Amino acid sequence: MFKTAKRLNLFSSAIFYELNHMKQELLHAGRTVTDLGIGSPDLFPPSHAIDAFSKALMQPGVFGYANTEGTSFFRDAAADFLRTRYQVDVDSTNEVLTLMGSQDALSHLTLALIDPGDIVLIPDPGYPIYEVAVHLAGGVPFYMPLSADTGFLPDLAAIPEDVAQRAKLMVLNFPGNPTTAQADGAFFRKLIEFAQQYEIMVVHDAAYIELMLNGHTAPSFLAENGAKEVGIELHSLSKTFNLAGPRLAFAAGNAQILQALRIIKSNIDYGVFLGAQMAGVAALRNPVEHITLMRATYLLRRDAFLAPLHEAGWKITPPESTMFV
Repeated sequence: MFKTAKRLNLFSSAIFYELNHMKQELLHAGRTVTDLGIGSPDLFPPSHAIDAFSKALMQPGVFGYANTEGTSFFRDAAADFLRTRYQVDVDSTNEVLTLMGSQDALSHLTLALIDPGDIVLIPDPGYPIYEVAVHLAGGVPFYMPLSADTGFLPDLAAIPEDVAQRAKLMVLNFPGNPTTAQADGAFFRKLIEFAQQYEIMVVHDAAYIELMLNGHTAPSFLAENGAKEVGIELHSLSKTFNLAGPRLAFAAGNAQILQALRIIKSNIDYGVFLGAQMAGVAALRNPVEHITLMRATYLLRRDAFLAPLHEAGWKITPPESTMFV
């Protein structure tokens, strides 16, 4: 009998893999299944992004290796997207990095930033990879409870002093999965002050930043003064543009953190498929019509999902962001 690495004892297979396996068993048995598992977008990407992807497939060299950091045309489009929609200025050369989806960065950043025994502050509840990534690097997770009393924002003042002194990294996610909580500029300013005080790096997972309902908007962490000095932000084209399968996202912010991640990735992958990057450029350059339609669709789905629950007596506050209830 072979022995696997001890770190596997700290977690099981990814929860979404387990749920999908259960679903397949039920379907095989002839059962009808309503899948409320992974938040997988089922809408189409923008038509102009599909066209760009299709045309890219016929270009010479598109099926070759891509570089780890991503093409300059994709990074430029990402920087322009941040500038136009969030008034965030980043240098596309050093402060933007192309990703194979946000999970790429979330699973690999701890390998670049964390040594065994280092403390990582993570939200509880939160996306499972936050905790798993800490264990993969040999770090120690410290769970920041998210409760209704604080609007599902972490109470930074409640983090013990000795923990804050030893912490090296904090992972946050707004709008939140699964809480749907939103952070404002005031919270981000407190976060930056806290990170500067204790020399903690920040990773803000902004996967749902464009999935806002009823005319609400969410701010970028990077829009606040000092944010680039302490951290980075992750933007997912899986959620914003329904490009989940091609695996495409980008990280922006602190150049030193991104360079550390770039080194890890250069030893793991050869970059995002060029066709996906070309589709991403088309989406980022012309986002408004698609995002408006997407938000309207999710709003209809939210109300359709909640109506029978409210009728049955469930007291659920309609979320104003994300695909979660």
